Amino acid sequence: MKKYVITGGAGFIGSHIAEHLSAEGHQVIVLDSLRTGFEKNLEGLNVQFVNGDIRDKNLVEELVQDASGIFHLAALVSVPESLLRLDECIDINTIGTINILEAARKNNGCKVVLSSSAANYGNNPVLPKVETMIPEPMTPYAITKLDGEFYLKMYQDQWNVPTASLRYFNVFGPRQNPQSAYAAAVPIFINKALQNQPITIYGDGSQTRDFIYVKDVVKANILASQIGNETYNVALGYSTSILELAEKIIEITNSKSQIRFLEERSGDIKHSKADPSKFNDLGFKPGHSIESALEETIRFYHQELLK
Repeated sequence: MKKYVITGGAGFIGSHIAEHLSAEGHQVIVLDSLRTGFEKNLEGLNVQFVNGDIRDKNLVEELVQDASGIFHLAALVSVPESLLRLDECIDINTIGTINILEAARKNNGCKVVLSSSAANYGNNPVLPKVETMIPEPMTPYAITKLDGEFYLKMYQDQWNVPTASLRYFNVFGPRQNPQSAYAAAVPIFINKALQNQPITIYGDGSQTRDFIYVKDVVKANILASQIGNETYNVALGYSTSILELAEKIIEITNSKSQIRFLEERSGDIKHSKADPSKFNDLGFKPGHSIESALEETIRFYHQELLK
């Protein structure tokens, strides 16, 4: 049994990591300010929940003591909000990450796995995205995620703190919040389809995303906690159009929803696709196709609606 700390562990991805580690019998501490996370995401899990902030240096150091690893997901995660709250974004995402690294430095061998983002690639049209590309972050959110990657590398080089950074592409699955002002397409589309409501697509739906199921992202985090010390793309490595996504969801749910097209939103990236071979070469193999992952996710939201 090992001790792990998950920052942002009451959030969508973090709670799935907590579920996996606690099921394996590890001691799991979840640190979350509940800014975007929910305590109900941890219901039924054998974890210690601490309502606190990664900016609280003393609290972080106290919780990380004797930990084998830290899964660092806590962040100001909304891109639009990062533009409105620049100081807060830097404070949480950059200074908070340094607090995590400082705590890890005081615990020999404690590995830090950072949840980073494909947003670091910016609007560069070159596909697929490969880790050696020059980053072109366009928002405070992306810039602070890139800062985090550099700080992890620095702590590794300067003080031998084991680290790895994971650049997620479009993650989806159960417990993703469809009610958020910045909610992702998948939970919104599923909720609309289950209620036979119109599904809105901005633009013509030809824009593509590299979707990956949350349970495969958990698998990626567990692997990164054991092996690898660089920055890695976490994705399936192929793209699905937004129109195709909506049509798949309507088909699986047997929905009567109609698709409505609105003007495309300015600033939206047209196409996204990763080259995940660097991480795959370490042994990462996603276990879910888009279809099987959508079916599992739809079952979850169907149960939520029945409640």
